[in-house]
Amino acid sequence: MSGERSINEKQAPAAAQRESVSLLVDCDTGIDDALALAYLCSQPQVELVAVSSTPGNVAAEQVACNNLSLLELCGRPHVPVAIGARSPLRIPLTTTPETHGPQGVGYAELPEPRGEVHEVDAVELWVEAARSRPGELTALLTAPLTNFALALRAEPRLPELLRGVVIMGGSYFYQGNTTPTAEWNTHVDPHAAAEVFAAFSKLPEERLPVVCALETTERIELAPEHVAALAAEAGCAEPELVLPEQLEGRRSTASNELVRHVSDMLRFYFEFHRHHNQGYVAHIHDYFAASVAAGTARYSTRTATVHVETAAPRLIGTTVADFRGLWGEPPNARIVSENHPREAFAELVSSLGGLARRLSDAAGRERP
Repeated sequence: MSGERSINEKQAPAAAQRESVSLLVDCDTGIDDALALAYLCSQPQVELVAVSSTPGNVAAEQVACNNLSLLELCGRPHVPVAIGARSPLRIPLTTTPETHGPQGVGYAELPEPRGEVHEVDAVELWVEAARSRPGELTALLTAPLTNFALALRAEPRLPELLRGVVIMGGSYFYQGNTTPTAEWNTHVDPHAAAEVFAAFSKLPEERLPVVCALETTERIELAPEHVAALAAEAGCAEPELVLPEQLEGRRSTASNELVRHVSDMLRFYFEFHRHHNQGYVAHIHDYFAASVAAGTARYSTRTATVHVETAAPRLIGTTVADFRGLWGEPPNARIVSENHPREAFAELVSSLGGLARRLSDAAGRERP
């Protein structure tokens, strides 16, 4: 019988020692995607090379609009935002207005973006970026894997051209959040997920994608006190109280614009989780994946061979991991097995709150 495969721990360096990271981001924004993108904008060592918009939480055009608005709001207006696929590879698109709101950002009403979607298709943009900067770019995938699967079809060398890949998706030894066994991203496009994991088979361990699955992302459970701490860090004039006893749909009056939008997103997400008997909390899956890609999280991984179910009707999108080599197949993923929520929230509050304060100060200086 085969034994346990390797387990590796990644330490988070101090802020002053963080290495520069260049990211290709693919998201389906989405409240937790929005928080992840805002967090990345708060990290000065992170270069956002391009943000591609995949259909998932909302349609691709709305995802792109959200991405443009957020990047402008967070001081990164020149990052290219592109659209690739408009639907999953083989099955119809399912969106989640009940989870993220009709525009994908809860109760927030983001400013109308001034910029426009990049004229180049997302897949072409990614492939050309990877070819022009081999070994430099890390892919962060917080959406269904449709665009990345198409990019792999267009350029099968992507796993070698990219510096690294971080995926938010799947669940292992853990209940799904869409069906009893399937996580949302893999359920929306299971065929794309299957193609992506197959593309990394037989590669060296250091080139395998880091997978942030539900058993670790649901530990990043944001609560009302984190919103209050974020507002305080941003220098808001009044405490920002998002509380379970307040009327649903109440809108934020925070003096800081970024905090106001984040608070309105999160109130919707708190209410959704409460409606589904999970408490007045928000699972911000994609922020954790973003912190892994940015090099700011401490975590451990276990190598595994991942299978994505694409045929059995009740198991569509289910991910199964062979951690012990029982299938006799090479590993194709490094699945996060341990993370540290307290550290993750301290990092989020400090970094995103700092960005909100800087943006407010800059806006104040520009006023006559």
